[in-house]
Amino acid sequence: MLTLTPAQRTTRARCAAYARAAKYGPEVTRPAFEGRMARLAAQVDPDSTLSPEERGRRAYAALRSQMAALSLKASRARSKRKAAPALAPGAAQEGSGGSRRDPSAE
Repeated sequence: MLTLTPAQRTTRARCAAYARAAKYGPEVTRPAFEGRMARLAAQVDPDSTLSPEERGRRAYAALRSQMAALSLKASRARSKRKAAPALAPGAAQEGSGGSRRDPSAE
């Protein structure tokens, strides 16, 4: 089985999402988007005291806030991966028990 990197998995998922959108159009994802916006509207105005327009504006602002938070989280994860020291190709980790013996050491 071929192991994909996180970037490759993301690209594969993006390709599938675009193919799905091309085949079925926005009506496939519209119910999910509307459901998410309804949940956000309920969070920003639990008592339904705001006008529908203001509730919609605030729900959209909450959505943008969530997307920005996800973007920040992804950015920090990428920075952390870049900063982590990579193992040299072919280098065995200590204590792995799976390394070959060096015949010259015997």
